[in-house]
Amino acid sequence: MSHHNTAFHQLLKPVSRHDFERLAKEHHHGQKLRSATRWDQFIGMAMSQLSGRQSLRDIQSNLESQKHKLFHLGAKPVARSTLARLNEKQPAELYEALFYKLLQRCRNSPSSHKFRFKNPLYSLDASAINLSLKLFPWAAHRPDTCNVKLSVGLNHGTHVPEFVALSDGNENDLVKGREFRFPKGSIVAFDKGYVDYGWYKSLTDNGVFFVTRLRPNSIYQVLERKECDKSQGVTSDQIIQLNSAHALKRGAPRLRRVGYYDKESGKRYVFITNHFGLSAATIAAIYKDRWRIEIFFKTIKQNLQIKAFVGTSRNAVLSQIWIAMITYLLVAFARHSAREGWSVQRIMRVLQLNLFDRRSLKDILHPEPDRHKKSEPQMRFAL
Repeated sequence: MSHHNTAFHQLLKPVSRHDFERLAKEHHHGQKLRSATRWDQFIGMAMSQLSGRQSLRDIQSNLESQKHKLFHLGAKPVARSTLARLNEKQPAELYEALFYKLLQRCRNSPSSHKFRFKNPLYSLDASAINLSLKLFPWAAHRPDTCNVKLSVGLNHGTHVPEFVALSDGNENDLVKGREFRFPKGSIVAFDKGYVDYGWYKSLTDNGVFFVTRLRPNSIYQVLERKECDKSQGVTSDQIIQLNSAHALKRGAPRLRRVGYYDKESGKRYVFITNHFGLSAATIAAIYKDRWRIEIFFKTIKQNLQIKAFVGTSRNAVLSQIWIAMITYLLVAFARHSAREGWSVQRIMRVLQLNLFDRRSLKDILHPEPDRHKKSEPQMRFAL
């Protein structure tokens, strides 16, 4: 019988220990760590993300129960007081740097979306992670609102968040969105919360295409009208120029306006884009596919620990969120071992039950169908 490390050990293989220790040395604060290392912290917090642990005491108990299996990971159990201190004091920037280090390895992964065009396709959006006003007063930005904001640029081909940023809840979504440097030739879909005529010009100048919705009451001039296929729901296809004083001052480029009627919902939409080569129906389909990022946010909030926090300081919260994003990335890496059609969410749920099993990831995530004749369970009573 062949030997296998635990599923958790195999899942962590993309994390280079050498790179981790180098980053840990760069992002260290205070005296030398003695009772536990940053690697011990990472292993404990990553384990809690995958196994659904929601308190420091719970994490400590689970680490102690798996002590003999942690040895092969180069880690050891951590006392809850030590873990709390590491989360509070040691910079969360370590895990941000580790996330982008791992992301570099993911860029060579096969990428394919459902559209015929070869351009990389991204969705851009932000989601608020709500916090308790009483426990996290530093995150308050309204008398009754307390949260941090997670901004993400999701690659539709790999289902990987290639652009991630954390900010205060009162910061406009545009602030982080404008900082993301999408590759030349890519197409980015985003909602009306990212309207910025100056940014439209910047994206166009950098060879990045975008698809978004036109705000009501926008002032524009129709320069050209094209024929449209109404059988596909397209009601209009026009070349326009945004000509309000605000738009002209910021150098808004010529855009394409696409009207679309959704037969399923009975709603009408108006999209704008700086891509003039794709069909109008494809432009509408690109924006519809933007809901992948909503599914992403739903997946991480349901399956990772970014709603119940084990620390109350800003650094502890950011550390936990960045480790959650690293965990998502590691699970996305493991998709090549999973059965075709399995989502990241399904993989997470399976791993939660088999985290410390000594089986290969392929056996866990791609189980062979039982070809043997079904037998009666031993404990079934014959009535």
